[in-house]
Amino acid sequence: MEKRKLSFWEIWNMSFGFLGIQFGFALQGGFMSRIFQTLGAEKDAIPLLWIAAPLTGLIVQPIIGYLSDNTWHSRLGRRKPYFLLGAILSSITLFFVPYSPALWIAAGFLWILDASINISMEPFRALVADKLPDSQRSYGFVMQTLIIGIGTWIASNLPWLMTTLGISNEAAPGIIPMSVKIAFAIGGFVFLVSILYTIFTTKEYPPEDLEEFKKEKEDSRFIKDLFVSIKEMPSTMKKLGIIQFFSWFAFFTMWSLATPSLTEHVFKAPAPIEKNYNLEDSSQLAQFNEAGAKYQTAADSVGSAMGIYGLSSMGFALLLTFYTSRFRINRKYIHMFSLILGGIGFIIMKYIENPFYLNISFILIGISWGSILSMPYAMLSSSVNEKKMGMMMGLFNMFIVIPQIIAALGGINYVSKIFGNTAIAPMTLAGASLILAGLCNFLITEKKAISFQIE
Repeated sequence: MEKRKLSFWEIWNMSFGFLGIQFGFALQGGFMSRIFQTLGAEKDAIPLLWIAAPLTGLIVQPIIGYLSDNTWHSRLGRRKPYFLLGAILSSITLFFVPYSPALWIAAGFLWILDASINISMEPFRALVADKLPDSQRSYGFVMQTLIIGIGTWIASNLPWLMTTLGISNEAAPGIIPMSVKIAFAIGGFVFLVSILYTIFTTKEYPPEDLEEFKKEKEDSRFIKDLFVSIKEMPSTMKKLGIIQFFSWFAFFTMWSLATPSLTEHVFKAPAPIEKNYNLEDSSQLAQFNEAGAKYQTAADSVGSAMGIYGLSSMGFALLLTFYTSRFRINRKYIHMFSLILGGIGFIIMKYIENPFYLNISFILIGISWGSILSMPYAMLSSSVNEKKMGMMMGLFNMFIVIPQIIAALGGINYVSKIFGNTAIAPMTLAGASLILAGLCNFLITEKKAISFQIE
């Protein structure tokens, strides 16, 4: 079927649901470690607590991709039923996460939250390939990056904004501050509303031959299709997988350990560990509360600084959109240099004493994030069978979640020791990993994947 080119607003509408998805991811990425530490987790245990996120992605995304490939609802279409289901589950979970009374409950909520976000997110990637001709797919993924950048910046600043409005960012030992609770509630509301906006403003193309589609659906089997898809995986996808491995190892390191690393290294305000204080002693209780207050304030500042990478990725996407409206782009070299800049952003954190300069680090990291969210998918979508777009996007997710699982199971703790035993060592590791990811772009040689103009 010949697909017509869509207008700016049509692409905006079909991508707008990513605002809510990114609210969920930004609150999860920026503040789950803060919740874990508030509930008593020690720094070295945090990556393992995060293992829920990549494990659920590994399981959920190929299944949802397969199901959405084989779904057609007369009113909701192919991908939108999964947008809606994921949004409802994510919104409910976002509300309850900061009310976790114990560490194991918070870790359990992270499992549910990440699975729910993945239910919504995976079909959004496939929707771009479903609706846009090849000449507009880079444009579609860049548009998603724009909206993701907006969502990251706003959501990352929500706890800081709540504190600025007078809502307390302090609480009793083991209790999540009210500023964080309200931020997560707002995130849940935005998640649901933005997804509903896309559902109501976007129509999907029906199968060209509905009867043939139904027959193929009856004959399809998940396990069989999974192995066939793995066997048919194009070489471009495998090469991109290597780049994705090092890219997502770096960002998982940031999400899980930026808060403990930066509150200690830059702000000199590490989270107090309850077992190191005798809380029945009034003077030690006062010391614990003072240290806790400093940590919560520093964590607000780290979250706000992390929001800069969302803003930077949005600016990068805008620049890329304007440039590619007139000139051909080399996706390979754009991605390479973007990842290297992000790596430099992580590495210079080691030398930062004034918190203001964290903004420079996160601006550079945002450039790499903007590229990660658009260039690999643009290169991939030119190389796979459109009838299996959901399944192939789900399989591509393996190259995202496997490095995160390795990182969570001790990869960060062990490998970061190469860079010393300091609090900032994991951020240096993230920088080295991103630079290595950038250099791996030399593996990409297929011309169709490398160069295409957005129209």
